[in-house]
Amino acid sequence: MLKLLLLTSSHARLRYWTAIVLYLMILVLGSIPGARHDIGEVASGLILHSIAYAGLAFLIFTGSHGSLKLRAAKAVLTIALMGALDEFVQSFFPYRHGAVSDWLVDCNAAVLASAFMWALWSRYRILPAE
Repeated sequence: MLKLLLLTSSHARLRYWTAIVLYLMILVLGSIPGARHDIGEVASGLILHSIAYAGLAFLIFTGSHGSLKLRAAKAVLTIALMGALDEFVQSFFPYRHGAVSDWLVDCNAAVLASAFMWALWSRYRILPAE
């Protein structure tokens, strides 16, 4: 059942739009005063950015159509733009700050997640590369 939901093309559109909604939630929740500080007690920024943006890259990769190369490119470029926008938005709040280092973590997480999915897809032929 989990494979059907997470890896089949029948739910690709749902995964893609889930990534967009989750990203918007990251922007909104990250803008709440004190929210970042509170979650920072549970995990560091490096961990939070890595998990969040790798997860978004997974959803975008599996929610996209095209060759594996195209899916990976879409995921990495989309995450690069999302991460840049997130850091830009943070720069407008006095209690937050945008950091290039956070954006680089986002991009690296996307590259690693996309490379992993590409290798997994290629090895196991999980889905047809539409």
